[in-house]
Amino acid sequence: MKKLLTFLTTLFLPLLSFAQDEAMGLDEKINEFISPATKWISDVVFVAIPVGDGLAIPVVLILLLLAATFFTIYFGFPNFTRFGLAINVVRGKYDSTKEVIDPNMITRDGDIPDTIRVEGQIGEVTPFQALTSALSATVGLGNIAGVAIAIAIGGPGATFWMILAGFLGMASKFTECTLGVKYREIGPDGTVYGGPMYYLSKGLGEKGMAGLGKFFAVFYAIMLIGGSFGGGNMFQSNQAAAQFKALIGSDSGMIGTAFGLVLAILVGIVIIGGIKRIGKVAEKIVPAMVGIYVAAALFILISNINLIPNAFGQIFSGAFTGAGITGGIIGVLIQGFKRAAFSNEAGVGSASVAHSAVKTNYPASEGVVALLEPFIDTVLVCTMTALVIIIFNTSSGGAFLYGDVIDNQVLIEGQRIGGVNLTSAAFDSVLPGFSYVLTIAVILFAFSTMLSWSYYGLQAWMYLFGKSKRAEVTYKILFCVFVVIGAAASLGAVTDFSDAMVFAMVFPNMIGLFILAPVVKEELNKYLDAINSGALDADKK
Repeated sequence: MKKLLTFLTTLFLPLLSFAQDEAMGLDEKINEFISPATKWISDVVFVAIPVGDGLAIPVVLILLLLAATFFTIYFGFPNFTRFGLAINVVRGKYDSTKEVIDPNMITRDGDIPDTIRVEGQIGEVTPFQALTSALSATVGLGNIAGVAIAIAIGGPGATFWMILAGFLGMASKFTECTLGVKYREIGPDGTVYGGPMYYLSKGLGEKGMAGLGKFFAVFYAIMLIGGSFGGGNMFQSNQAAAQFKALIGSDSGMIGTAFGLVLAILVGIVIIGGIKRIGKVAEKIVPAMVGIYVAAALFILISNINLIPNAFGQIFSGAFTGAGITGGIIGVLIQGFKRAAFSNEAGVGSASVAHSAVKTNYPASEGVVALLEPFIDTVLVCTMTALVIIIFNTSSGGAFLYGDVIDNQVLIEGQRIGGVNLTSAAFDSVLPGFSYVLTIAVILFAFSTMLSWSYYGLQAWMYLFGKSKRAEVTYKILFCVFVVIGAAASLGAVTDFSDAMVFAMVFPNMIGLFILAPVVKEELNKYLDAINSGALDADKK
């Protein structure tokens, strides 16, 4: 540990010195470097279909909506019918690690011979740890800053489409996480390697589309690395730094960079331990930070219970009218689905990387657990955040105008604020001084999200460059450097880059999920048969 601290300090000291010399213009320099590439990628990823009146719907959002709807129907509405089962699995009612599977059931062409014997029978983390690790990547600043951005641009109606996207996304999450466990690989030392890269290459290979599967896997891995540096890293450190600077009343570029350096060192200390350490940290941090945040939101909502009906009225009316918002109803829908997808990542495939490491013999068992993520992340936490912001705007007589947005920020009392600072202002309006508590929560949200996304990106990096120690260390150093970059950049550039990277992963992932849906149904039936036979009922053993 001492060697690690010494190394990280030596690595980042030159950056701190640079920041002190160039603090006032650091964020502008970073933006000048990021913006051109971000614009090009965004133009490609968010290519849209015109729908009249100068408005267009991004193809990626259409794909997400159609796929989620298809999976919901195809698997018999698992977002409702399997919800109780998911709760039981997480609390340990069904033990899916004692039942031994015939190795012939899981042997696949091209698999590593030494791992066929144990694949699907061992893992590195428990279902609860896998869930909290994945939740630490999804329940984060997307819920705090992302919701504020969606409402600022799309108005209260964006909340309705976020909730709908959360419900539908539960089926997509179930599908991709089941496949993540089924097609994972396990190294000789028990280390698990999984995610879309593996089920795209192996799964499509089984369907006679090996070439397409390999192309999709490589493309996905590249985008996942970009997503880990963007939404899973820079966006998190950016908003955590913004909240910290707002708290101390400074907008100094040096403060942001110094904050990023400290955060990078803390992240580096944890991620060096891999998914087991991440899982142990996540299972402690995630419940605590979600509990604090939800308790505060509930207090505000209860304190303003008379305004809740009006808030829901704005949500429903705004969802279908889009009054005052550019693009009307379509514009609101786009904002809602866009921010929901960024927050819960259903259809993106990233969470399957964390769930792949679970200890289970039945892939569908973890798919069932995973469907809880969009519900917790979007249906519960995002909705609470949205209600707090809407009530704040209502009770203050319209502190800001929906749609009056520049660089994802609204105008309040002559000052432009956005993202996490808008949410902080809403909480502070009822709980004076809560911004101090929120700052801690935001930093923990950002920290836990970065831990999980560092694991996602590392898996993709090692898929491309080999499972060597050198490849692992190289990625982790780069990840820590991007923590600093994100803390010093502006919100607009970081958000655009993050969106582009995350949504680029949707295309290969969704196509693969469509093709492999029958495989998931087969795995679900195997799991349900085992439950119905009583073989997995831990309460009876």
